[in-house]
Amino acid sequence: MDSTADQYSNPLTERYASREMSYIFSARNKFGTWRRLWLALANAERELGLDISEEALRALGEHLDDVDFDRAAQLEKELRHDVMAHVHHLGEQAPEARGIIHLGATSAYVGDNTDLIQHREALLLVQRRLVGVITTLADFARRYRSLPTLGFTHFQPAQPTTVGKRATLWLQDLLLDLEEVEFRLATLRFRGVRGTTGTQASFLDLFEGDHGKVEELNRQVAERMGFSGVYGVTGQTYTRKVDYGCLSTLAGIAQSASKIAHDVRLLSHLKEVEEPFEEQQIGSSAMPYKRNPMRSERITALSRHAIALVIDPAFTAATQWFERTLDDSANKRIAVPEAYLTIDSVLLILHNVASGLVVYPEMIRRRLLDELPFMATENLMMRSVKRGGDRQDLHERIRRHALAAGERVKKEGLDNDLLDRVAADPAFGVTRDELEEELRPEKYVGRAPEQVDQFLLEWVEPALARHADDVDQAPPELHV
Repeated sequence: MDSTADQYSNPLTERYASREMSYIFSARNKFGTWRRLWLALANAERELGLDISEEALRALGEHLDDVDFDRAAQLEKELRHDVMAHVHHLGEQAPEARGIIHLGATSAYVGDNTDLIQHREALLLVQRRLVGVITTLADFARRYRSLPTLGFTHFQPAQPTTVGKRATLWLQDLLLDLEEVEFRLATLRFRGVRGTTGTQASFLDLFEGDHGKVEELNRQVAERMGFSGVYGVTGQTYTRKVDYGCLSTLAGIAQSASKIAHDVRLLSHLKEVEEPFEEQQIGSSAMPYKRNPMRSERITALSRHAIALVIDPAFTAATQWFERTLDDSANKRIAVPEAYLTIDSVLLILHNVASGLVVYPEMIRRRLLDELPFMATENLMMRSVKRGGDRQDLHERIRRHALAAGERVKKEGLDNDLLDRVAADPAFGVTRDELEEELRPEKYVGRAPEQVDQFLLEWVEPALARHADDVDQAPPELHV
């Protein structure tokens, strides 16, 4: 019997998120990073004059990835301290280094610096996911740049736009999200080597009062771990506003993805655009004919979770006491990884949906032509005024015709006959053929096609050029 069936399982890791994102927040990566931080610290301390042997450094380097999780758990149960459990465990594996592991450091040295490394690696993966979605939607916008479609405000028929122009609205939100991710990565710094309350007192003692060496130690360790800068000051921890900022960026991505998914769900109801639907896929257990927008619904569901999670680091940052309290620890273990896993899931599904959107031009055209006569009344009126008609009289006539045609559509379920009514009214002096020509949908989309071209050229292509190495060409396979 599978014992895991008797325990709660996290759907994010088992159903939705990628192995890549899950690994970033895995125990193996976390504790492997701790060991790399201890090695970086020991290397820098030796270089700056502390008595640390080559044998000790070699021993540390030989045990970066062979954590015995059972032994570490046993030690933690005895010591009631996760960092010291791993210090002792590494000391057992590398006895030559036992005396210098974690030298001068506090738990936040490995804990907080690892958190920042995880933020960096996870943001880089999110950035890659975003670029993949943007690339796919840009292709979609280009393909449908000039296909007229009914626009909506308040989900009521409004001035026509194009399918491609609507996609640029989605793209613009995602570009803003990409800029946010770029900003977070550009401003993310290392906590560094700071000591128990951030004063570096223990390191100043180790280096016998040499402030320069302590500063150089801080710089060297950060550089060894791939950071070009450290936060100017810290308490025991880096400011928890960093977590809030990163999760706010993730929540922004969730907002964009949810908006897109809601649009797809509405378009699916209108039978104009649908998400991909596999040949063997079942839409409903009771209604075999249904093609429910299940992936888009999943996007909105997961996005809601990512948006809700941002309140956790907000409260944590607001309730830190002086140099630090421990009430952030249990919360961070849940909120931060889940936010990244959730957004990873959302972007994977969104990429999958965007890469397989099905457009139904005839359904789009039919709905547009049903509404277009009402929207064209001003053009028809102005055309007749140019031929010598009285504007006020024409306005009243077309108002009555439009109301009558609307009643026919809404109350009797019949076709919109506004054009026939106008053509039969001698005051307008137009034929049915002339009206048909006047009502070509392409005449009512304004600059939408040109806006698509301009937006892709001036905004999307430069963004993608910045991330040429991040493009995922193939849409991702989903777990379910």
